[in-house]
Amino acid sequence: MNLEKILNLGRKAIPKPVFEFFQPAYHWMLAFLGAFLYGSPSKNMIIIGVTGTKGKTTTCDLIAQILNSFGYKTALVTTALVRIGDEEWKNEHKQTMLGRFKLQKFLSQADELKCRYAVVETSSEGILQYRHRFIDYDVAVFTNLSPEHIERHGGFENYRSAKVKLFEKLAKKENSIGIYNLDDSDVKYFLEPGIKTKIGYTIENLKFKNKNLKLNLDKIIEIKKVELGPEGSKFSIKSERFKTPLIGEFNVYNAVAAIAVAMSQGVPLDKIKPIIGKAKQTPGRLEKVENKKGFTVIIDYAHEPFSLESVYKAAISYKLSAKNSLICLLGAQGGGRDRWKRPKMGNIAAQYCDKIILTNEDPYDENPNQILDDIEEGVRAGLRNNPKKFATVNKIIDRKEAIQKVFSFAKKGDVVVLTGKGGEVSMCIKNGKKIYWDEKETVLEALK
Repeated sequence: MNLEKILNLGRKAIPKPVFEFFQPAYHWMLAFLGAFLYGSPSKNMIIIGVTGTKGKTTTCDLIAQILNSFGYKTALVTTALVRIGDEEWKNEHKQTMLGRFKLQKFLSQADELKCRYAVVETSSEGILQYRHRFIDYDVAVFTNLSPEHIERHGGFENYRSAKVKLFEKLAKKENSIGIYNLDDSDVKYFLEPGIKTKIGYTIENLKFKNKNLKLNLDKIIEIKKVELGPEGSKFSIKSERFKTPLIGEFNVYNAVAAIAVAMSQGVPLDKIKPIIGKAKQTPGRLEKVENKKGFTVIIDYAHEPFSLESVYKAAISYKLSAKNSLICLLGAQGGGRDRWKRPKMGNIAAQYCDKIILTNEDPYDENPNQILDDIEEGVRAGLRNNPKKFATVNKIIDRKEAIQKVFSFAKKGDVVVLTGKGGEVSMCIKNGKKIYWDEKETVLEALK
């Protein structure tokens, strides 16, 4: 049993009101002990932190792919993957940001293996629990912001403030670098901390309207001539024309965020171009599952409304014709939390999908039927508001059975989208138990 588990057991013995009072000190102590025991390894590397609501995992992965391919040994820790150099394994801890001791251990291993860079997906929950403390960040990336974990943080403003703390921490360091999505309406909050070098990126003439923001920036990367299609995306930066197998406008943003980071580290744009051209898809992030059935199957982690809509918009391009169907498998991540988003996600499914299967995701201790009823309420409301739209709705608690059912609906030219689990390796059920779950493995079995 590791030290963090021992401390967690001790925490349970303390009355809740007492623990809540001392909670900040408790989290600070864990962060300090983790760094102390492993010798503060982050000071020996360049640490890149990526925060935001959507795109963190893919952006981190792309940054690591570029730096590694250019010859800089790079470590990576995200919701989906852990990688040191060329060695890669799945993140089995079901945490976007590892616990303090695990994270410091990872950084120590990366340091021992002479990694020059470590890319750390940095979540609001991790920041709330001081997991970012005693990590010597050098670069921070802001991808975007939309409502998420509202109940946990006590409001959207608190959620945003938690993420801004990464930039506030970085502003205290000399030679700090901030990378910003200028097309996000909340970017101004992330630009406020006095980071030394600020680099923004924007799709030209699309959304970036606040010209005053330019006064705070050292460089603006303009994304031009964006072309989106089922085989990938194209865009231009300066005189370079990029082509990537990643689909969807959101992946253009993810790719350019990674390009901006690489450029800030002295990697020439023309050297980045071929790496982006053969970029690997992050497992469980808009991942296409090859099959011989004649329809397209896509797996994605999307578990909040904006991500879900982005996935459906991208998936539509795979339909062979307007007569084909978009079929979705949908849950709402995390029983007992963020109930507000369930009807919203159901409403989005009603807008885009022709056949909808509602199923289990991570019910924890909540009744799975209640979760599906909440999503169905949003589906029904969406269909009532659009009488011309017709969609069938089924509720199947057992996710394996639901996956088999969703494929029974699919015909040649259709697109099947399964969201919520992505590349995760477990499903959380009642009494704190986890059961093994591999979405892609289950999909491949069902396709047989």
